[in-house]
Amino acid sequence: MLTSEYLTCPDLFADTVVDWQKTDGRNALPWQQDPSPYRVMVSELMLQQTQVTTVIPYFQRWMQKLPDIHALAAADTDTVMALWQGLGYYARARNLHKAAKYIVFDLGEFPFELNDLLTIPGIGRYTAGAIRSFAYDAYGPIVDGNVRRLFCRLFGIEGVPTTSAVDKKLWALADALTPKQNNRRFAQALLDLGATVCKPKQADCLSCPLQTQCVAFNTGRVAELPTAKPKKMTPTKAGHFLWIEQGDKLLLQKRPDSGIWADLWSLPQVDETAESLLQAKLQGQFQHVFSHYKLDASVWHPVSGVSEPAGSSWYNKEQVLEIGLPAPIRSWIEKNWLKKS
Repeated sequence: MLTSEYLTCPDLFADTVVDWQKTDGRNALPWQQDPSPYRVMVSELMLQQTQVTTVIPYFQRWMQKLPDIHALAAADTDTVMALWQGLGYYARARNLHKAAKYIVFDLGEFPFELNDLLTIPGIGRYTAGAIRSFAYDAYGPIVDGNVRRLFCRLFGIEGVPTTSAVDKKLWALADALTPKQNNRRFAQALLDLGATVCKPKQADCLSCPLQTQCVAFNTGRVAELPTAKPKKMTPTKAGHFLWIEQGDKLLLQKRPDSGIWADLWSLPQVDETAESLLQAKLQGQFQHVFSHYKLDASVWHPVSGVSEPAGSSWYNKEQVLEIGLPAPIRSWIEKNWLKKS
């Protein structure tokens, strides 16, 4: 097996990727400066399913407003969601808020051991390993999308990476290959290799320090690995929203604390059979694509008076800028209200 040398000598693998990271990796990211457990936790949750370049300004704004875990634990939901708006996958923000409260009010301090880190709400195996590696420079195996792709190609692992059987193989490799020292740089090396060299498309194999031992490269299967997940048809759902103005204020409704756009403010959403739509004028439409369905949204302006729905409040143009809104709703409000004189 081409990669047996790394499997029988994990130190060789660690030394190879660590040496590469020192000269070719990313070493100036904002969360790498003063990598406290809190800063690492915030950055890791932001980076889930989001590009580094997108996260950087959000991370910097977050740290200006909520510089430590005590500030986050004491913050209200609206503040947290407003700072997160635009990043999507809002459950991450809610989990981060719950995690801070749990650490401050239940634990009293940030845990160090892997098993203790895993008790924190919203912290899974990867994030726990990342906190151990980046904040404490201690043993903390990590497997995310970048590492999955790197390991599948390097070791010639077939099968969809997120299936249980393949996932177990990848974590077993991570457990075995992760060293007991230089963990901060080792973990960063894995992420950097996956993000900048062993990319999903147009992998830069000629620049890869693992090229000579890579099964995918040496068997011409870089484009085939990792095995692609079967594509599913994305369903389309209709959504109906109300546009209700009163003087210089707009009526918004707080979304439930679970489901799509949880805990964010939005235009009131109604069922297509709602009485308020019987005498309403169509103001416009927009589309938004979620991970599991496409939303075809219609915005209606009721011709006659409508009773204020539960959990709703009136906001002027200055106040709207300070609350958490879903990205497509904020875009609609900016275009149709905020930018109008």
